[in-house]
Amino acid sequence: MAQGGENTTLRWVAAIIFAVATATDWLDGDIARRRNIVTDFGKIADPIADKALMGAALIGLSYLGELAWWVTIVILIREIGITVMRFVVIRRQVLAASRGGKLKTALQGLGLLLLILPLTGLLHGVGLTVMYAALVVTVVTGIDYVMQVARWGPKK
Repeated sequence: MAQGGENTTLRWVAAIIFAVATATDWLDGDIARRRNIVTDFGKIADPIADKALMGAALIGLSYLGELAWWVTIVILIREIGITVMRFVVIRRQVLAASRGGKLKTALQGLGLLLLILPLTGLLHGVGLTVMYAALVVTVVTGIDYVMQVARWGPKK
């Protein structure tokens, strides 16, 4: 991607790396939950790693002109804001991922993968459509998380 995004082979390599990183992140979380080996370090490191992976792909695609900068900015503001909010309230209560949050992650991952792939025409349009759906779900779930924390009331 750093070489301008024109090389089809490098786009495939980038897509494979992104897909493997996303899959191993999902697998790691699934194993940790199933075996009940969730750690404090994992609670902090995992969301940061998730945001770094998605954020790098968003920024790279916007830099290449494949995704509008405003989409990247809105998604990054939501992701960083909710992550910071989770850290602020973690001593009071854990803000668990909702089904909507999981859908958001899946849509972002799929949309980014489709845009990283060297696709053109209709298939590229499908990637953009998935990213716009991800954007909507990202904003809606962000609002939902903020409202959920607001309902908790002041710290006692």
